[in-house]
Amino acid sequence: MLNEITQLRTIIEQDLQALGVAPSKDHLEQFRLKHLVRKGTLAELTERLRDVPKEDKPAVGKELNVLKTLAESEFKRLSEEISVEAASASTLDLTLPGRRLRHAPKHPINQTLDEMLAIFNRMGFAIAEGPEIEDDLHNFEALNFPPDHPARDMQDTFFMEATNRDGSKRDDVLLRTHTSPVQVRLMQSQKPPIRAIMPGRVYRNEAISARSLAEFHQLEGLYVDKNVSLAELKGTLVSFAQQFYGPMLGGKELKYRFRPSFFPFTEPSAEMDITCFLCGGKGCRICKYAGWLEILGCGMVHPNVLKAGGIDPEEYSGFAWGMGIERVTLLRTGLDDIRLLYDNDVRILEQFA
Repeated sequence: MLNEITQLRTIIEQDLQALGVAPSKDHLEQFRLKHLVRKGTLAELTERLRDVPKEDKPAVGKELNVLKTLAESEFKRLSEEISVEAASASTLDLTLPGRRLRHAPKHPINQTLDEMLAIFNRMGFAIAEGPEIEDDLHNFEALNFPPDHPARDMQDTFFMEATNRDGSKRDDVLLRTHTSPVQVRLMQSQKPPIRAIMPGRVYRNEAISARSLAEFHQLEGLYVDKNVSLAELKGTLVSFAQQFYGPMLGGKELKYRFRPSFFPFTEPSAEMDITCFLCGGKGCRICKYAGWLEILGCGMVHPNVLKAGGIDPEEYSGFAWGMGIERVTLLRTGLDDIRLLYDNDVRILEQFA
C-alpha cells in the first residue's frame, strides 16, 4: 500500500502544480472532488487501511496522514489566494477614467539658479563650493572686514558653540553669512588664473519678513589674472544681464547702470541696476517708482583680500560680484513675498512648471 500512497502523492503534486500556474474556483473545486471528498482518492485509501497488516499500519498510516495534510493545506492556501484576488477585482472599476500623473516641477529658485549657472558656464566660469560652517578668518578677516564691522555683531551672524580637539572652547565658528569665503579658499588652493562662480546657501540672523529671510541663496563670481580691468567686469556682467533678462525690453534695448557703492572686500565697488522689466522703466511699486532694479553688487578685488588668498596684488588683479537668488527669482516671477518661495504651496509652485 505504500506504493499506492507514493503514486497518489505524485498525482496530487501534479494536480497542485497545475493549479498553481492558473488557479481558478472551478479547477480548485475539481481538485477537491477528486481527492478530498468522502469518495475521493484519499478517503478510498483510508478505508483500505484496515486491511493492512497490524505491524505495517503505523508506517502506512503516517504516510497517509502526511499526504492528506499536504493536500488539505495546499487546497486551503490556494482558496485564500483566489478569495483575495476576487476581493481586489471587485473594488476595481475599469470604467473609471485614468488619473493624470502629476510631475513635480523644478522649484523656481532652482530654475533661476540653473539658468544663471548655464550662462556663466558658457562664459568660461567653473563652479566652486565650500563649507557652510565657517570660521571668522575666512568669513570676515580674510575678506577685509575690520574688527568693529557691524556684520560681526551677534544680531547679523549665527555663531556656534565649538571646541578644539583638546577640549578648549572656540568663539570663531559660525554659519557663513555669504559665499565669499569660497573665494578665499579658492585663492588659497589655486594659482591664478582663477575664473569661478560660487553658488550656495547662506545664513544671517535677521527677522523673517516679506523681503528677508534668515536662510537664503547667493551666487558669487571671481576672476583673478594679470591685468584684469574694471572694463572686463562691466563687460562680463552686462553680457550676463543681456542673456538672462534678454537684450530687449518692450521693443527697446535693455539699459543698465553702475552706481558707486562700498564693500569691504572690493575697491572700487559698485551696484548694478537694469531697466525695470516689470514696468519697462516707467516706474512701479517693485522698483519703487525709480524705473531701475538693483540686481547685484560688484567691484575689483581689494588688495588685502588678494594677500589673504596668497596672491601678489602687485602682479595680479581681479573682480568679483554677488547676487541673491531669491531676490532675482522674485523679480522674474512677480511674487511680492519671499516667504512664498518656501511655503511649499502647490498652488504657487505649479504656476512656474
